Amino acid sequence: MIVNELSLVPLPEDVPSFVQKTMVLPVLERSSGIRVDFIFSFTPYETQAIGRGKKVILSGQEVCFASPEDLILHKIFAGRPRNLEDVRILILKNLGIDVPYIRRWLREFDAAVQEKGFLVTFENILKKKILDSGSSPE
Repeated sequence: MIVNELSLVPLPEDVPSFVQKTMVLPVLERSSGIRVDFIFSFTPYETQAIGRGKKVILSGQEVCFASPEDLILHKIFAGRPRNLEDVRILILKNLGIDVPYIRRWLREFDAAVQEKGFLVTFENILKKKILDSGSSPE
């Protein structure tokens, strides 16, 4: 497995099953202890999100990070309380996020997945941020 050649330790016990279920492979880089998530792309959204990634140089290496909007989408989709708190913090720390982009994809996610409510969840977080800060919605 290529992760072993790169000194990466897969975190799930059953890698094939975990990847098939989540489309993510979380690994740990041995020497630094940094966790890296490999996200597999099969949908138009995922392909677009990868293309929107922000390239940053870290320790002389180019690393691609998800845009704040796409990170928000991933966290809304995951839906755990910690993820939703992360969304609130991302909104607060990233003024000028592309709210229409997020809304468009959340509408599509709601239409495609039985477990709906992604857009409502985002709007509730956004509304609370607006109420707390006194700013207006985008």
